[in-house]
Amino acid sequence: MTDLAATDPLPKPKRDIAPILLPVALALVTIPLIGSPSTWLTLTAASLAMGMMIFIMASGLTLVFGLMDVLNFGHGAFIAVGAYVATLVLAPFAASIQADSLWMNLAVLAPAALLSMAVSGALGLVVERVLILPVYGQHLKQILMTTGGLIVAEQTLYALWGPQIIPMPLPASLRGSFILGDVAIAKYRVLAMLIGLAVFIAIQLVLNRTKLGLLIRAGVENREMVEALGYRIRRLFLGVFMTGSALAGLGGVMWALYREQVHASMSDDLTVLIFIVVIIGGLGSIGGCFIGAILVAMVANYGGFLMPKLALVSNILLMVAILMWRPRGLYAVTSR
Repeated sequence: MTDLAATDPLPKPKRDIAPILLPVALALVTIPLIGSPSTWLTLTAASLAMGMMIFIMASGLTLVFGLMDVLNFGHGAFIAVGAYVATLVLAPFAASIQADSLWMNLAVLAPAALLSMAVSGALGLVVERVLILPVYGQHLKQILMTTGGLIVAEQTLYALWGPQIIPMPLPASLRGSFILGDVAIAKYRVLAMLIGLAVFIAIQLVLNRTKLGLLIRAGVENREMVEALGYRIRRLFLGVFMTGSALAGLGGVMWALYREQVHASMSDDLTVLIFIVVIIGGLGSIGGCFIGAILVAMVANYGGFLMPKLALVSNILLMVAILMWRPRGLYAVTSR
């Protein structure tokens, strides 16, 4: 073996494409099982839209753990808070929501989503300062503190809005479907897919193409060295936590519109689903989280159509199968 010359390019790491092919393989395998091409296309579109919404909610959690080594079991609180803030913003503009104009509807939805992200991010600031900061590096205490925070947040929502379900109807322009032959694709699902892709691309660009992303990744590898260079890593990680909280708030708004309802306990089932996605994708991996969210949504939709009784445990079975293949998830970026 000879040493590399100074002018020789560094060897590039091999790209692992096996996890990327999993959703494609799953989709192809289900074609003969479903039978009808139009039904298969409808279910696939529904899976992609659902997967994007789950990814937006889960990306904040995997970002926080991968970069900060924080197990935030209270992540669902940001989802519910974001949804409730959106209801407050949208309620006075009911007439604009029901107007059959896409631009008018988006002009109301966009501020509602941005305000939900801002409030969820601000709540993340409080949670990080009050609950997380005293227990950095202590996972058991993190679980206890954040779970307690989730319970307090849920009960606060019950106290403010009561236990009743609050309707959150879709805007008029996003109702209905695009009809392509025998295939019907819901308009809102197309919007969800576009937003999910935009969030994924934005996160990847920030982490891999900017100085901020470089500092974040360097801080994970060697915190003391980054601080010795004069950067305040604690403030940087606080920004990461707030960003993850804001993404959860955005996901809460999108999920509430998807379900067309909001209630205080909406985060309970979503928290379990999000942790499954993070574990499948690999703790700390944005790419793995993206693929994991799509896989979970595909299994839920295909399984619900083919075997409704099995759909209740389909996500658990998927997680077990993935971990038997890769015990650290699809794309683990941390050994913790």
